[in-house]
Amino acid sequence: MNAPTLADRVRIVEQKVGSLADLPARVASVELQISQFREEVRAEFSATRSEMGECEGRLRAAIREGAEQLHSEMRDCEGRLRAEMREGAEQLRSEMQDCEGRLRAEMRDGAEQLRAEMRSLNQETLTQMRVLHEDVIPRLAVLGESANGRQRRKRRPKP
Repeated sequence: MNAPTLADRVRIVEQKVGSLADLPARVASVELQISQFREEVRAEFSATRSEMGECEGRLRAAIREGAEQLHSEMRDCEGRLRAEMREGAEQLRSEMQDCEGRLRAEMRDGAEQLRAEMRSLNQETLTQMRVLHEDVIPRLAVLGESANGRQRRKRRPKP
């Protein structure tokens, strides 16, 4: 292998320097592209922030609206529930009064039946007492006659 001559070496250096001469223009071009990229990214980030802010606002409004609607529905539901509870309480009160009335009537009827049965039994008892009394009178008369007809023994005193 032969060592390159000075002329060859100069030619190689000139070629390399010639290609390096384009380098500042290329660097300037890349610098411009980076600057443009920065501007585009900044604009996109700004737009993204703006969109996110708008989305956040819409989301907050939707949540607020949903909460208000839910609150309104809950008030309506509460009102209906209270009305149903009042109706149920009134109905229960009415049923209890009806039941109380029926119970009182049954108790009066039962008491009347008991009184009637007691009167009937009392009458039967009185009738039986009269029959027994009428039956005893002749027996007592017979016993009285037999006692009058016979003498009573004197009892001996006990020693």
